[in-house]
Amino acid sequence: MDASRRRFFSLGLSAPGNRPPWAAEENLFIARCNRCNLCVEACPQQVLRVGSGGFPSIVFDDAGCTLCGDCVKACQPRALECDEARQPFPWRARIGTDCLPQRGVECRICAESCETGAIRFRPRLGGIAQPELDIDLCNGCGECIAPCPVSCITPSPLEKKPA
Repeated sequence: MDASRRRFFSLGLSAPGNRPPWAAEENLFIARCNRCNLCVEACPQQVLRVGSGGFPSIVFDDAGCTLCGDCVKACQPRALECDEARQPFPWRARIGTDCLPQRGVECRICAESCETGAIRFRPRLGGIAQPELDIDLCNGCGECIAPCPVSCITPSPLEKKPA
């Protein structure tokens, strides 16, 4: 699949699900964000881009977010606010069925890219080690998405825990 088609089906579209890290709740984010794009300019990884409507959008096509906080520091209207009690992203990685080890091909690129250790490969007797994702360790940074040779890792919304 060519890159432009891949981007269409990935987070390349600007939608509430791909806001920068520590974005305020969607209605508050829309109300506060003045589309100055200072957060986009401040992003050293260049994963923040101008999305539809001029709002900042995170795109994991080339890299992941290091959670450096530069975008938050640059956000004057406070549409982005780092809060230790809140997760930076409302999603976690999801490994799809096209994953190479699940098809019998050795690959561990995602685990090598995951700084939190959320993706691990457990050896299997007589077979290829399979990926295991620890949702509690995953922070949604997207570092595992771009290097995947078959583009099978996608962000998946966090499930709300019952009250």
